[in-house]
Amino acid sequence: MRDQAEKKINRWMVFFALVLAVFALVACGRNETGKTSEPQFTTKAPEVGKEYVFAIHPLHNPVRLFEIYGPLIDYLNQNIPGTTFRLEASRNYEEFEKKLYAREFDFALPNPYQTLNSQDHGYHVIAKMGDDYKFTGIVLVRRDSGIKKLADLKGKKVSYPARTALAATMMPQYYFQTHGLNINRDIDNLYVGSQESSILNVYLGNVAAGATWPLPWEAFQNEHPEMARELEVKWETAPMINNGVVARDDVPVQLVRQVAQLLDTLHTTNEGKAMLARMPLSRFELADDNRYRVIEDFLRKFSRTVRPLNEAKREPKK
Repeated sequence: MRDQAEKKINRWMVFFALVLAVFALVACGRNETGKTSEPQFTTKAPEVGKEYVFAIHPLHNPVRLFEIYGPLIDYLNQNIPGTTFRLEASRNYEEFEKKLYAREFDFALPNPYQTLNSQDHGYHVIAKMGDDYKFTGIVLVRRDSGIKKLADLKGKKVSYPARTALAATMMPQYYFQTHGLNINRDIDNLYVGSQESSILNVYLGNVAAGATWPLPWEAFQNEHPEMARELEVKWETAPMINNGVVARDDVPVQLVRQVAQLLDTLHTTNEGKAMLARMPLSRFELADDNRYRVIEDFLRKFSRTVRPLNEAKREPKK
């Protein structure tokens, strides 16, 4: 009986040892968020002559976007022989998100909200725009509007690029809501399609205020100084992490690393500095999926405080 009992105990000890070994192996391959610590891209070699689509979310209207980001795509083509990159612009946020979540892009530069959502569709973060301090929401008014405080916007129209624009829509709306202006009752929210359109609607007097973020506003000031002088930044939100650069998980890892490296070193060349100045941005930097977990906390607060994200592809975690 004693021998049988000892054999039974030994079998259980072996079983538990195997279980612990399995858990140890799983833990080694995962980080504290539960995702694999290293993005899983394909190890196959890049196809010679294959065209890779690099999409930019609607930071600007399509014409303006090609003017600013076209040189960056040319730079990738020149520095990665045998591979062709094509820049793709979208008419609006809805079109961009539909294609992104359908995995139609090989590489993309989404806003942080879209960057987080894209991870549920097989994309991984490989880099990001620098200058996080510039990723704020700003609200413009005409200098002759007489608007001095948020309460002056009650009963008036406010423009935004799109419902899912993070810096230019969600962050200003959260600011309004937490500073005494109920966006669902006190103002008329207009989603006008682009950053430039939101700014122009203020200039033309179609709305009392318009939301955007610093980069399009800086570009507008440089290109239309006379018009810009009639506007002023009345409110600005706290900053958040800047736009991400993502790659689809079936893109060859060798190519992914080349693109990430070229972006990360763009600010070290005169050619790169000229491209960045047009964005305007000081640099790109390497990043990974975990950098964008901070967005989940904001989405949770936004959904609870401002409006439900019915259009969201990812529900904020509990």
